[in-house]
Amino acid sequence: MANPKRPGARRGPVVVASLLALVAAGGLSFWGATAAADFIESRAMRDVSAALAGQDWVTVKTDGLQVQLGGIAPDEVQRFRARAQAETLVGAGRVVDDMQVAAAAALATPAFEIELLRNDEGISIIGLVPAGVDRKALVERLKRQTGAAQISDLMESADYPEPEGWDEAFAFGLKAAQLAKRAKVSIAAGAVSVRAVTDSPREKVDLQAALNRARPASVKLAAEITAPRPVIAPFTLRFVKDDSGARFDACAADTEAARDRILAAGREAGATGQPQCTLGLGAPSPRWADAAVPAIAAVKSLGAGAVTISDTELALFAPAEVPADRFDEAAGRLQAALPAGFNLTAQHEKPDAAAQGPAEFVAVLDHDSVSLRGRITDDRMREAVESMARARFDHVDSALRSDDSVPGGWTLRAIAAIEAMTGLERGTATVTPDLVRISGVSGNQTASDMVAARLAQRLGPGARYELAIRYDKRMDPLLGLPSGPECVDRLNAAMRESEIGFEPNKSVIAGDPGPTLARLAETMTLCGDFRIELGGHTDSQGSEGFNAELSRSRAQAVLTAMTEAGIDTANLTARGYGESRPIAENDTDAGREANRRIEFTLLADEPVMVEAPAPAALVKGVTEPPEAVAARAEAAALRAASAAIGPALGVPTDPALALQAATEPAALAVAPVAPVEAGALPAAATVLPDQLAIQAATRPAGDLLPPPVAPELAATRPLAGLLVEAATETATMPAATVVEPDRPQPRPATP
Repeated sequence: MANPKRPGARRGPVVVASLLALVAAGGLSFWGATAAADFIESRAMRDVSAALAGQDWVTVKTDGLQVQLGGIAPDEVQRFRARAQAETLVGAGRVVDDMQVAAAAALATPAFEIELLRNDEGISIIGLVPAGVDRKALVERLKRQTGAAQISDLMESADYPEPEGWDEAFAFGLKAAQLAKRAKVSIAAGAVSVRAVTDSPREKVDLQAALNRARPASVKLAAEITAPRPVIAPFTLRFVKDDSGARFDACAADTEAARDRILAAGREAGATGQPQCTLGLGAPSPRWADAAVPAIAAVKSLGAGAVTISDTELALFAPAEVPADRFDEAAGRLQAALPAGFNLTAQHEKPDAAAQGPAEFVAVLDHDSVSLRGRITDDRMREAVESMARARFDHVDSALRSDDSVPGGWTLRAIAAIEAMTGLERGTATVTPDLVRISGVSGNQTASDMVAARLAQRLGPGARYELAIRYDKRMDPLLGLPSGPECVDRLNAAMRESEIGFEPNKSVIAGDPGPTLARLAETMTLCGDFRIELGGHTDSQGSEGFNAELSRSRAQAVLTAMTEAGIDTANLTARGYGESRPIAENDTDAGREANRRIEFTLLADEPVMVEAPAPAALVKGVTEPPEAVAARAEAAALRAASAAIGPALGVPTDPALALQAATEPAALAVAPVAPVEAGALPAAATVLPDQLAIQAATRPAGDLLPPPVAPELAATRPLAGLLVEAATETATMPAATVVEPDRPQPRPATP
């Protein structure tokens, strides 16, 4: 029997075949995967390299599906850009970032710079300084050198080395802050900038010279120094031509153009060298040069003489050797050439007076200062006259010369002239052997009468006088018109109490400015003839240029609002100061609020002359005996008493007599009293001698009035006890309420 086949023998070939099939399949798969990986790798290599072709610092390698980026990037930005470009092509998970960033160069030293802001309140220091600066020692040093009450340290520091030139500039900047009392000092490496304000041109020159001396050779200096023009009062010019030549003894001008015209006229009249003429505020008229130039020309035409201008008063003097016809022509031409508002006094020395010597005494008054010139008897009399002047005025400038040839009674006449000027604001008294001449300006409507009374009291009867005293209502204490400084104080008070606000960082007025404008209008009705500036100010936030423009536009906005409200703004100007004039620190909200303001500033003490003042009335006369003055005073007191008490008690009174008693100024019937008292006190309080006033107020009615008053009552009861309401009012009414403005008034006849 044949042997059957075994199962294992049959399966062997099948297993082998299966293994071969598996091997073949694996090989094919491996080959396929390898081929695919190579394709993807080469494709990624090609695409990424092409995308980064513009960045030659990048190296691209592939490792299978991964793309390796290498190289040294110039900075982090370039590195990030290269990686982002690769990730957009192959996906973020396949990019391997092996790139490096080049080492950063050493950082540059920051720009160290500080500003020292110095004003009357103290010093503020702002800016960036090297960490090596001892800030505490710096503050102490500035306190010690400048004496500043407060120093605010607002600096920051950085830990970097000091740049070249910093130490020299820093030391010089501190010195500049010490020299300039109101300044902004900017300090940088090798450079210092100084912006300062001085009180006078002389101080400006001194500060500039001091800065130049202190500046190190290695430091650049940029200095901008300004000096506000001084206020000159009175505005004065004096030009003289004599044997020594032509010259300016004094010269003031309101503008550069006016100064050039005046100096040119002086040179044409013979002045040599480099004459000086001070620019200042306070000119009484914008046509100051129009008066000064022909005045100098008048001296030139005389050939010798002098002209003095004090505000609007001109005095032309010619010596005796000048022919009379030439003097008359020069004075006439000058009078015709003067602008409106200027007054001329011309004096020609007489030949006979020149031969025997100038027997003349002159006193020139300007507010509380008096200048004495001319001749006096001897040293003892000179001391007496000067002592009298010092008792009447605050400042006395005496250049009196002793001369025993002057006429008798000369010292008494000089003293009388000084006393007579007591009630004037400005004026000139000239004493000659046969005449006392007094001219000037006063705020008292009865000044001429009071001057005449003073002369009569001192000189007795028979002394000739000439008076030309002009009334100025702004000087009248009874009217209470404010002065220039008082006007500015009132305007600033109105702004403080109901301030006009603005929208933030704009010049648009916020809210209702009506109440403030109403208060400003009330003040400006009395102050419209003063030159006043509206100054705009800001805090220190924002740029300096922006703040300057913002402050200017805000000041202009207030000025426009005042004009639209009907306020007279013809003499107002607007100016912006930005952050340059703080009144408080800018590091607090309250300080910044205080610095944001509109402020009024007076530009000239004297008001602008809109129209020519009324000329002074010339009063000529002869002094009366003291007995006549006393009799007139007693008669006036009796008339006032009888006119007051008569209607009250039913006693017939002459209407004309009552009218005279009610309207006659007290000054016409009384001896001298102070102008303020003469205008404000009752008439009875100013009657002299004093016993007359006492008698008029206390004499029994029986001495003054007829029945029906009971004799026993009239004999024992003072007049004041019988007065009723109407009489009391008449007896106590201030003289100012009944004085007529025209001066001098006619003196009524004594009934």
